[in-house]
Amino acid sequence: MRQMETSLLDGTWPPGSRLPAERALAEQYDVSRNTVREAIQRLAARGLLQSRRGAGVFATDQLRAGIASPWGQLVADHPVLRDDILEFRRVLEGATAYFAAMRATQADIKRIRSLMRELERSHACDDHDSEATADAQLHDAIALASHNTMFLHLHTSVLGMLREHITISGTDVRLQGPAESGQLLIQHRAVADAICSRRPEEARTAMHTHIDFVRSIRERQS
Repeated sequence: MRQMETSLLDGTWPPGSRLPAERALAEQYDVSRNTVREAIQRLAARGLLQSRRGAGVFATDQLRAGIASPWGQLVADHPVLRDDILEFRRVLEGATAYFAAMRATQADIKRIRSLMRELERSHACDDHDSEATADAQLHDAIALASHNTMFLHLHTSVLGMLREHITISGTDVRLQGPAESGQLLIQHRAVADAICSRRPEEARTAMHTHIDFVRSIRERQS
């Protein structure tokens, strides 16, 4: 059960993902299928897993939703909090970029490059909605690639709750004009390239530059 909890915590099984079959888990952990079944039942009782008849066992979003539930409405009601969010993101996402550059697996790098291509495609098509979605997914992929349970938990729980407002902020910057939109793309490319080339300091600096730019646009709008 503890090993399965680790897979939920470290992003191996993200929310909504289907777990391997009982037989595969039994082989993976070198235990009986009854042991796997009991572990699943205990985790399901805590709301971390959900069994769906005929479909399998799935990871829930309980960890993601476990803290910060009032924040979404608070940020909507108090826009001044967005400055605090950007300050917090600068610290958290700078760290996740740094460790992603150190620890990213080949699968992580493949995911980051794929999302970067989607970001480039959306930008070229002037599709702000798709670009904002790819932007958010890229930041999530970088957090996952940091392979630090606490960074990932903070990113998915706190920033997950605020994702709508983060997306709106990015869209607001893009709507400033082609120069600002182009700068965002260049910044994301710099972050992704530094991570995929395993340059931690450059990755952190590039992420700080990105967050600082978004913050400067917000200050200009105020």
